[in-house]
Amino acid sequence: MRGDTSTDDLARQRRFTADAAHELSTPLAGLRVELEEARLHPEETDLHRLIDSAIRDVNRLEAIVTDLLLLARVTGCAAMQCRPIDLADTVRSHVIPRPGDPDIRLRTVPEVMVNAVPAHLGRAVTCLLDNARRHARRLVQVQVSRYDCTAELTVTDDGPGIPVQERERIFERFARLDTARDRHQGGTGLGLTIARDIAHAYSGTLHVEEASGGGARFVFRLPLHRVA
Repeated sequence: MRGDTSTDDLARQRRFTADAAHELSTPLAGLRVELEEARLHPEETDLHRLIDSAIRDVNRLEAIVTDLLLLARVTGCAAMQCRPIDLADTVRSHVIPRPGDPDIRLRTVPEVMVNAVPAHLGRAVTCLLDNARRHARRLVQVQVSRYDCTAELTVTDDGPGIPVQERERIFERFARLDTARDRHQGGTGLGLTIARDIAHAYSGTLHVEEASGGGARFVFRLPLHRVA
């Protein structure tokens, strides 16, 4: 059994390495082509357009590398640096309207305390909100509450939803879905993976289910902070 587990882990690691290399090579290849074209035909190069395009590619590379580093570090840092933090306050501070956003409706209860590294909790909230923003048609609903002995954050969008058979695969690194909810709308392909890894690092869970009326409902739960 242990041998099978080691083989599976090695296969996953190799697959992830190959996927990461592909994701990093795509913007690098585009940047290289544009720079080589500019060198060959400087008189035909629109410098401002070239710089804007290069900055977009560099920003995407930076975002992917930042997310990969966070995935590598989150488990090791969790136990050492966590402290009591209010999940409701964290969510409120991250629900900031942006131009072109769908309608975002927030409901919270006070003092939903959990133990976490503030930066990690904020990153998980950002990942879930960004995912909902990308896929919502008109509305995102965000709610913080207590559920038994856990703190619960739900983020619901009115987008196309996620088929049952894909609801675990969307949490894989660089997962691509053959559905309307694909990665052509932006993101690094690591956001949901990061959010789930953060939940697991603090003995929590993250899953997705169908929202009432369609769309997707992401449910993020962490144990409530216990006062000694």
